[in-house]
Amino acid sequence: MVDPLRDPDDPELLDPYRARDLAGLVEAARLAAGAVRYGKVGRVGVAQVVVNRDNPLPGGNHACGVYGSSAEVAGTLMRLEQTFADVGRAEAVLYASPTTVAEIEGIADDTGWHAVEESLAVVHRGEVRRSPLVRPARDGDLPGIAELLADDLGVDGPRLLRHLGQRLDDPRCAFVVVDDGDRIGGFASGFGERRVGLVEHAVVRPARRRRGLGKALVLGVVAELREAGALLVASHVAEGGAGERFVEACGFDVCYPVTAYARRVDELLD
Repeated sequence: MVDPLRDPDDPELLDPYRARDLAGLVEAARLAAGAVRYGKVGRVGVAQVVVNRDNPLPGGNHACGVYGSSAEVAGTLMRLEQTFADVGRAEAVLYASPTTVAEIEGIADDTGWHAVEESLAVVHRGEVRRSPLVRPARDGDLPGIAELLADDLGVDGPRLLRHLGQRLDDPRCAFVVVDDGDRIGGFASGFGERRVGLVEHAVVRPARRRRGLGKALVLGVVAELREAGALLVASHVAEGGAGERFVEACGFDVCYPVTAYARRVDELLD
C-alpha cells in the first residue's frame, strides 16, 4: 500500500488505481488555498466546495469531489448554481477528477454544464536545486506580481492586489521572484496544507522568457514548500503542448486528468 505523503517517489504512486487517494489529498489542499483569507470550505450535496467573495482567482470559488448516485450528482449540480450565484459569481465551476463519478460527463450535459478545460494533475519527484536568481517575495513586490498575474489571467488588478497581500501574510503561502532591474522579471506562487504543497502560478515577463527563469521560479517555490513541511508537491497544467513539456522538464510526472466544467448563472444573480 503506497502512502502518497510518505512515498512521493514510489513508482506505484502513478498507478491509475491509486489516483483517487492522491486526488483527494491534492483537492483538499486546493480547497484550502481557495479559502485564504475570508473563504469557507464545506459541502453542497455530494460536492466539496470553496466559496470566497474576496478571491478573484479561478481556484477561489469551485467545487470538486462530486461522488454519489446519478440523482444525487444531478441534484448537487443544480444546487451549485445557486451557491455560486449567492457569492456573486457569473458562473459555477466544477473540477472533475478521479474523486468524481465516472458518469459526470453525461450528467453535467443533461443539467446545462459544459466541459471548458482539460488539464493534468502532476506531482514533483526528485531533488530540487534552488537557483541563486530566485529570492522570496517582499511586500514591495506585490504590485509587480499583481500586474503580471492580472495580464496573464485577465482579472481585475486592484482586487487582485488586495488578495495577494492577504496571501503574502499567510504562512501557508509561498512567493518567489526574480529581479529585472527595478522591477520583477517573474514570480511563482504556492500553497501548503497538511503536508501537501501546490505550485499555483508561475509567470515570467515576456521579454525575459526562454532563458530558464520559469524553471528556476517553479523549482524555487517547490523548495520553499518542501522547507515549510510539504512531503508531496503537486500542480495542474493544461493537457498537451508546451505547458506539459515544461512541467516535465521541471521534474513533474503526470498523475491523472482533470476536466473543468462550467455553468453560467448570471440570471440567478441578485
